[in-house]
Amino acid sequence: MNRKHITNIIVLTVVSCLMLYVIEQVLLASYIVKTGSKIVLFLLIPLWYIKIVLKEPIWHSLRLNHIDKRRLAYGFSLGIVSMVIIILAYVILQDFIQAETIILDLRERLNITFETYIFIALYITFGNSLLEEFYFRGFIFLKFYQSDYKLLGYIFSSGLFAVYHVAIFATWFDIWLIGLALIGLFTVGIVFCWLNTKTNNFLNSWILHICADIAVVSIGFYLFWTL
Repeated sequence: MNRKHITNIIVLTVVSCLMLYVIEQVLLASYIVKTGSKIVLFLLIPLWYIKIVLKEPIWHSLRLNHIDKRRLAYGFSLGIVSMVIIILAYVILQDFIQAETIILDLRERLNITFETYIFIALYITFGNSLLEEFYFRGFIFLKFYQSDYKLLGYIFSSGLFAVYHVAIFATWFDIWLIGLALIGLFTVGIVFCWLNTKTNNFLNSWILHICADIAVVSIGFYLFWTL
């Protein structure tokens, strides 16, 4: 993939993330609208770019036609570690986290109740994680990595992954926790990218992402139940 396509992907993905920020924080769209928008921006448009612009077979382009199952052990192992780290981090930092603000935001802005949270938690764990890993690691990072733009792939994919999440927790934390979260997400993004170099597809980071989300939504269940 040449420099023109690298530039196109940078512009396309930055614009897409900005659009999601507007949908999330400016238009205050419902969770269904936000999810539908993400499917279009993070899945359908990248698939269109791969198929129509790059003229590559999608399955081959994403390196999903040959999967080394033994190398997926990296994702499972780090996934277990991530679950422990996330839960420990919550226990340590819970006094600095405005749990009531988070739950109030979910209930009032996104109309999420304890009953609907169960279904949303399942979507976040398996569906949303798939969208994000396909987008940030499969469509962005691995395309850069396979085109001799390895360092740029690490930095841009991980940086955009971190900044994109501001649209989700912009009203949840104070500025210091937001900064800490951005540093943490950037670091996580680097690890996710490195992990996928072991299989040359995004499956390892998806497995790790699923495990991390299990820990996050479990904390959400606890907060919904107790507040």
